[in-house]
Amino acid sequence: MPSLFEPLTLGAVRTDNRVLMAPLTRMRATVPGDVPNELMRDYYVQRAGAGLLISEGTQVSPEGKGYMDTPGIHSAEQVAGWRTITDAVHEAGGLIAAQLWHVGRVSHESFHDGALPVSASALPYRNRTTVRGDDGRPTRVACPTPRALELAEIPRLLEDFRRATVNAREAGFDLVEIHGAHGYLLHQFLAADSNQRTDEYGGSLANRARLVLEVTDAVIDAWSADRVAVRISPIGSFNGTTDPEGAAAGLHVARELGARGLAFLHLSEPDWAGGPVLDEDYRRALREAHPGPIVGAGNYDLDKAERLLRAGLVDAAAFGRSFIANPDLPRRLAEGLPLNVPQPDTFYGGSEAGYTDYPAYGAA
Repeated sequence: MPSLFEPLTLGAVRTDNRVLMAPLTRMRATVPGDVPNELMRDYYVQRAGAGLLISEGTQVSPEGKGYMDTPGIHSAEQVAGWRTITDAVHEAGGLIAAQLWHVGRVSHESFHDGALPVSASALPYRNRTTVRGDDGRPTRVACPTPRALELAEIPRLLEDFRRATVNAREAGFDLVEIHGAHGYLLHQFLAADSNQRTDEYGGSLANRARLVLEVTDAVIDAWSADRVAVRISPIGSFNGTTDPEGAAAGLHVARELGARGLAFLHLSEPDWAGGPVLDEDYRRALREAHPGPIVGAGNYDLDKAERLLRAGLVDAAAFGRSFIANPDLPRRLAEGLPLNVPQPDTFYGGSEAGYTDYPAYGAA
């Protein structure tokens, strides 16, 4: 049976182990400009023992931004900043993927010079995002009702993802992962409750899935299928999106992506956000739909990862909060060492506190 600590081929790369670091929003980029910086470099290098680091969401355009101090990958300065990070990760023996992100309606007009965020449809919904407060600290504010992305804007959106992929290659990333999950733009188009369009991007499941597949094809065209992954969250409630047809949508997208020969499908499971535990019947259906590697993420610990790996339902596990607190997580899991406890009040924004000051095991 495969082990969590054995190598794994994910498209064009081969990982040293199957303990991946999940994408984690940390809000430490330099402003103005949303530029990756030395503090971020140190954070990723500390965790380079992961089989694969998946970067925090990095916005493909200014329009794609939805939270304060999150990095982008659409300017030359941002590309140069990421390059210092990828070079250092590679020097430390690691691999790193860029998560390509457009938040859609999970945003605020203050990020867009007063303009409304975009979505599949102009529907009011209940959700909040994070902006800089008057005291300079992160503060939560209500998201406005978005405007519907116009049909004529779709080609421009596809070009944003294509250009971001070219930039990721230039920045030295090993792979890219398209964020199609958690109620962000691509998920807003896919989900029946957030998409009420009447054009070719709305109505039927095939139409609602059109944008995520067109984005995937644009990204593949800019690099190659074996350098591309997609993250989905078909079941659960995320950022005001609860798709009543999510189970079927997930299988449809998994089947379509499987035919494209991607590096992997990244399944974000609902239990990390307080949702139900994903049942194994659905996992088996997803495995049947998608013949390529599947990476599971969502409230994983060693027992859950090994059980699903032995059952053949995942090929690797992505760990989130435990990787925040334990830069040497693969070693700790492999050797049965105790884990540091994460500090939620330092997850978002700030400096090195709760970011790069978690010790490796045995460090002073």
